[in-house]
Amino acid sequence: MDGFLLAMLLVAMLATGGRDQLMVAQWAGRLGQSAPLLALAMACASISAGVMAFIGAEFAALLPRRAAQMLVAFALAIAAGELALPVRLKPPAEPTRSLPALGIVLLARQLGDGARFAVFALAAWTVWPVTAGLGGAIGGAATVALGWAAGAETLARWPLRMIRLMLAVCLGIAALFIGISARY
Repeated sequence: MDGFLLAMLLVAMLATGGRDQLMVAQWAGRLGQSAPLLALAMACASISAGVMAFIGAEFAALLPRRAAQMLVAFALAIAAGELALPVRLKPPAEPTRSLPALGIVLLARQLGDGARFAVFALAAWTVWPVTAGLGGAIGGAATVALGWAAGAETLARWPLRMIRLMLAVCLGIAALFIGISARY
């Protein structure tokens, strides 16, 4: 249960202001707030969380305990680095109306973002990917639903850059302490 709650809260916080949330907000503004777009965004968030949880657990099962802790530290450091990068999205000049194409783009973005690396780290830490995957799926779905409902103009008024930088610092510190405890 701890892995579920931690993954849900972490993904919800780390994906706030992320590329996937902003892309869904832009698409909702350009294409309209349609139910299929929301369903697609939530499905992509669930799939990406499940894939990263499975991969994290499989990697951790192959490694000794201390090496698995170091894997968690590296995953959190990667997530911190991704959060520290500025999010710059160009508004789509001519958006496609093909939901499968939008889904592929969104899924590719989500598989490499900091929130899903946190799911990877939690699944590797707990070696039980189901709870981390479910929590990450719910947190990610909630975040893209917020982007869909709020729209790009509303999200632009929020201090998302400052929030992401503070979260990057927190994840970097966590990665440092987990790495030190794994080393010594």
